[in-house]
Amino acid sequence: MVMARPPPDPLYILRGSGAAVNTLHFSCSGQGPPLLYSGSGKGAIHVWNLTTRRAEYVLESHAGNSVIWLQTFNESNTLISQGRDMQVCLWDMSEGRSTVTDSLLTGSVGFCQCSLLETCAGSTLLAHPTEQMEDVSVVEMRSWTPVCTLKSDSKLGMLMCMKMWQADSGPVLCAGYEDGSLVLWDVSNRRPFSCLKAHPEPVMCLDVDLHRQKGISGSSEKILHSWTLDNQQVLQMNNSSHLTNPGVSQLRIRADGKIVATAGWDNNIRVFGWKKLKPLAVLQHHTDMVNSVAFSDHRDPPQRLLAAGSKDQRISVWSIYSKS
Repeated sequence: MVMARPPPDPLYILRGSGAAVNTLHFSCSGQGPPLLYSGSGKGAIHVWNLTTRRAEYVLESHAGNSVIWLQTFNESNTLISQGRDMQVCLWDMSEGRSTVTDSLLTGSVGFCQCSLLETCAGSTLLAHPTEQMEDVSVVEMRSWTPVCTLKSDSKLGMLMCMKMWQADSGPVLCAGYEDGSLVLWDVSNRRPFSCLKAHPEPVMCLDVDLHRQKGISGSSEKILHSWTLDNQQVLQMNNSSHLTNPGVSQLRIRADGKIVATAGWDNNIRVFGWKKLKPLAVLQHHTDMVNSVAFSDHRDPPQRLLAAGSKDQRISVWSIYSKS
C-alpha cells in the first residue's frame, strides 16, 4: 500500500499587512524581480518583492477602506485597485513611482470584484459592479467610455462575482448571482447566452478555463461545481466535489489546467485535480478564514507558486505540483 505524502509546509510567510489580506495578484513574467501585490482591509496595498521576501512599497489607498481587487496591465507599469470606497484607481508604478493617475467612481458598495479584459483589438475593457447591486457595467478604460450595462430580466439578486474574456464572437462575461445562478453574457449584444442555476446559495466565486471551455464555482455551502461552455455558449453542469466544511471565498485554476486551489472559510487551502475535481491536498497554516488564492505567472513551471491571503493578516506562499 502506498501512503499518501503529507502536505508540504509553506515555502515562506509574508507578514506585515497590518489587517486582513483580501486580495492577491502576482506579476512575475516581466522585467525586474517577481512581485506579489496584496490588498488589505485597511486600504494598504503591499508590493512584495519575492526575491527578498519583503515589501518594496506600501501604498495607502482608498481612504483606508478595504481593497478588494488588484490587477496589472500586461505590458505596462500600471496597477489597478478596487476599494470599498466605491472607487477603482489606476496607479503609475513605473521607475519607482506610485501615484494615482486616474479613478472611476463605480457606486458599488458590495464585495464583487471587477474583471479586466485587454482585447485583441487593442482596447481595454473593465467590467465593474454598480450602484444597482444586480447590474454589471462595462467601460473602455482608456477614456472611461461606457460600453454597456448588463441587466437580467429575471430576479437573480445581487451580483456576487464575475469574469470576462475574449471569445471568437467578442467579449463574454460569466457572472455569479445571489440566488445561485450563473449567467453567461454576450457583452457586445448586451444579452445573455445562457443561465444555469448552479447553487442553492449565493455564488461566492468562479473561474474559467478557456482552453478546456470549462469553469468552476463555489458558494457558502459544502460543494464545488464545475460546468462546461459549448460552442453555442450554453452552460451545462459537469462535475462536483464535496467539501469537509462549508464556504469558499475564492478559487483559481492554474494556467496549465492541472490543478484548482480554493480559499476556505475553515482557514484551509484545498487543492483539487482540475480534470475530475479529485481532492489532492489540504494546506494548513492559517488561523482564520482564507480570503484569497492566486497562482503565479512565472514562465518556468518549476518556479510556479501558490499564494493565499487570510483574515489572520498573513500571506502563505507554497510550491505545489510544480513539476511540468
